Amino acid sequence: MFKPSIHLLNKEIRENNFKGALSIMTFFLFLPALIIMFWLFIKGLPVLSLDFLLQDPIRGMTAGGIFPTIVGTFWLVIISVLVSCPLGVLAALYLSEYAADGRTTRIIRLAILNLAGVPSIVHALFGLGAFVLFLRMGTSILAASFTLAVMNLPVIITSTLESLKAVPHSFREASWNVGASKLQTIRHIVLPNSFPGILTGLVFAVGRSAGETAAILFTGVAFYLPFLPQSVFDQCMSLSMHLFTISTQVVGVPEAYPYATALVLILLILSINSISVLLRSYFRTRRKW
Repeated sequence: MFKPSIHLLNKEIRENNFKGALSIMTFFLFLPALIIMFWLFIKGLPVLSLDFLLQDPIRGMTAGGIFPTIVGTFWLVIISVLVSCPLGVLAALYLSEYAADGRTTRIIRLAILNLAGVPSIVHALFGLGAFVLFLRMGTSILAASFTLAVMNLPVIITSTLESLKAVPHSFREASWNVGASKLQTIRHIVLPNSFPGILTGLVFAVGRSAGETAAILFTGVAFYLPFLPQSVFDQCMSLSMHLFTISTQVVGVPEAYPYATALVLILLILSINSISVLLRSYFRTRRKW
């Protein structure tokens, strides 16, 4: 009978110890999120109900619900993603498939990486100057959504670039060898195989748009607006700004209201992310490589 050597046994022990250490680290990284969710649920449970979700805020936001803030958040997220996703994917396609690998391209990629680290308040000031004042959009949903779109562009471009690079070059060569053009190769080979990575960037953009406060502070979000917007040129409320307002600016708010609002915001982001993760897993299972 084969007996493992001392060297192999020691190697297996080290690997198991390392795996155990990583598991413990992962647990302690995940534990604060569980504690926060549990704490928000316990503190916000007294007011968390269907009426809280479907009613308008009343009495200066010290009572009522958060329905206008949920609708406003959806407005901002949907429009910003509709603007940033096509632009980000097209920019990444150009940099990956068409642009020559020269100094200019490297400078552009470096600028995109640097833009991803720009504070959101800087994007807010840019949106105020570019969309609210220069393009005369006023403080509106459209101006706030465009500001969020500009803020999300570096994330979408970077994630799309990485997913495009992950597609083997042999796939492109095989497509070209059977007579397909570059555009046909991108449309039928490159994009379908890189879609899960593109979806990852979209998930990050959605989460950041839903939870952003500073970028929409000067561009389109109202302090208190207890009715629904009628068009993209109206102002709106948002969950993140509403949470900040009732936590720091309004007197007499019940203690459970900020916790319940924060819980709704987190659950909204988690729901959108979960749907995106399921879609990403589905498209990954359809890949043949």
